[in-house]
Amino acid sequence: MKAVRAFAPATVANVSCGFDILGFAIDAMGDVVEVRERKEPGLQVVSIAGDGGRLPLEAEKNTCAVAIQAMLDELGKEVGMEIYLEKGLPLGSGMGSSAASAVAALVAANRLLGEPFEKKQLLPFAMAAEKVACGAGHADNVAPSLLGGFVLIRDYHPLDVIKLPVPEGLHCTLLHPHFELKTSDSRSVLRDHVSLKHSTIQSGNVAGLIAGLFQGDFELIGRSLRDVIAEPYRATLIPGFYEVKEAVKTAGALGMGISGSGPTLFALSKGEGNVQSIIDAAQQVYDSIGLGVDAYHSAINTQGAFVLE
Repeated sequence: MKAVRAFAPATVANVSCGFDILGFAIDAMGDVVEVRERKEPGLQVVSIAGDGGRLPLEAEKNTCAVAIQAMLDELGKEVGMEIYLEKGLPLGSGMGSSAASAVAALVAANRLLGEPFEKKQLLPFAMAAEKVACGAGHADNVAPSLLGGFVLIRDYHPLDVIKLPVPEGLHCTLLHPHFELKTSDSRSVLRDHVSLKHSTIQSGNVAGLIAGLFQGDFELIGRSLRDVIAEPYRATLIPGFYEVKEAVKTAGALGMGISGSGPTLFALSKGEGNVQSIIDAAQQVYDSIGLGVDAYHSAINTQGAFVLE
């Protein structure tokens, strides 16, 4: 029986000012999926480890199977595959959990089929899985998980995805408080309309962040990590948000924001020198409000998903 295992990394989407258009991959953690050939046609999710029994085994509801099926539909093939998912990411964490599962499954299945698609061509299939997982087929998690590094989604119609440079020495600290925040709840607090003033501020920050990445200007990156559209509303759902933000910036972080729809927070820093101070500062705030937190430190993942040989 032929089998392929693949890994896909966790991601940070939105990146403060880049709501639904920016994301980056991290090295700290991710999901592993093994795909095996089976004689009978159709997809079967055989097992899921690390989810506490919460994810569906039904192929039509599981992001791994949905992504692979979208790829098979494009190829016009009907083949049999077994799917084994190993979750390395907590659910509802804002670290691209559903995206990592779908991307790892696609990379494994694509290799099993002889790689009929280039890596970037797998994106629409991963987006189809995201639509099942969270109701919207956004690419700001699946694109960086698949391709690695910082990714800009310039447009969806047609899909236009651009990889951005990653300055050497840029590091990320993830702070995952011990509670779950559903994407649907985070989206429900957003406003349908944005003022001209806020649109102008947000556009300047997106441009500044991208310029900072190209120029390796860490101070500009930090100044640009400001979100005036989503963060003011989503922050109300995350206990201690502003206190943590102030504490980590005082400890040396370039800036901090909400990872995806939360509740995980991300802080960028220049090098590793301030990482422990950033973690300690955040821990003090969470201790003061009686909330547990897990902290992860990582360089930016520039490789993206890959087959585990």
